[in-house]
Amino acid sequence: MAYVDGFILAVPKENIEAYKKMARLGEEVWKEYGALDYVECIGDDVPYGEVTSFPRSVQAKEDEIVIFAWIVYESREHRDAVMAKVMADPRMQPDWENMPFDGKRMIFGGFQPFLGL
Repeated sequence: MAYVDGFILAVPKENIEAYKKMARLGEEVWKEYGALDYVECIGDDVPYGEVTSFPRSVQAKEDEIVIFAWIVYESREHRDAVMAKVMADPRMQPDWENMPFDGKRMIFGGFQPFLGL
């Protein structure tokens, strides 16, 4: 059964191109190690809700855009194996001083699909 990692984060509008560059490298590396799909989406219709919303979930500021992303794997075991390789890859070592977003406000987790895939 497939497995999905999901992510939500806020990127300053001025850093979108730097984020896209980082995301393209992420897609290359994850797929090289076996991820079935890698999707990154820029928020287009994500209003700031009164109680809950995508922007609220990552404490997005006025000058930030919400990113919604996911990676698909064959199974949880496959995800764990791919993730271990990705995290060990020198291309994926974070440059904390030049990160295009605040990683402390990123939300992520693994999900077991029950419909689709």
